[in-house]
Amino acid sequence: MIVKVIGAFIAIAAFAILLESPKRYLWCAGVVGAVGWLVYLVCEKAGADEVLATFFSAMAIAIVSHIFARVFKAPVTVFLIAGILPTVPGAGMYRIAYNIIAGNSELAAHYLITTLELAGAIAIAIFLVDAMFRVSHRGWKQNSLRYDGKMNEKQL
Repeated sequence: MIVKVIGAFIAIAAFAILLESPKRYLWCAGVVGAVGWLVYLVCEKAGADEVLATFFSAMAIAIVSHIFARVFKAPVTVFLIAGILPTVPGAGMYRIAYNIIAGNSELAAHYLITTLELAGAIAIAIFLVDAMFRVSHRGWKQNSLRYDGKMNEKQL
């Protein structure tokens, strides 16, 4: 399991280079991806199904991304986009296309449903964590730890 987490760290740091993330945040993106993959592996080992493991993994990735964004005063997406890569159901999308081309519509439909479930779990997890941080940090400016003390009508 440790080798897989280290591999995820290296893969995500390398992917962050491809995304042209700022160099000072490359290791942070790697940590986000490694944490997410560790949560996924632990959930899988505990007997959770793939969708639930993906949901908890995406939640962990979103939480760590928000924490890093506040600590390093950077946008959340710098950490989130690269870090979410291990949980994205890319293999499922490949299997859908392959089975459509091969003429196996039943298997293609199965993979389509599974891939949509995984993508939905990721989207819901990111939304919930983002909403949690928005509610709990009212008045905090984006990309900053300064509190302006004023709440405008948009924030209410």
